[in-house]
Amino acid sequence: MDIILEGSKMKTEQDFHNQISKLLDFGEYYGNNLNALWDRLSTDVERPIFIIWKDHLCAKKMLEPYVFNRIINIFEKTKNQDIDFKWKDKFDYFLD
Repeated sequence: MDIILEGSKMKTEQDFHNQISKLLDFGEYYGNNLNALWDRLSTDVERPIFIIWKDHLCAKKMLEPYVFNRIINIFEKTKNQDIDFKWKDKFDYFLD
């Protein structure tokens, strides 16, 4: 499944969480924080999944540097986890 995040529409961390939560159908119990993001991506999201983050540089400018970098770290950690588990269907992402 391909998911497209719109970086030009992210002015706050909450904007990011609103987008990804809606696109991945996290439901009303999603914690809307970076720890919850890791929890959902690492265990709950059905694979294969490919996230395309369009206009990621816009989001990088608008979001706090810590937040943007932590999101990327979570994406990388999830990707590497799936590789380490040798899963056929994996999580991956692309910064556009």
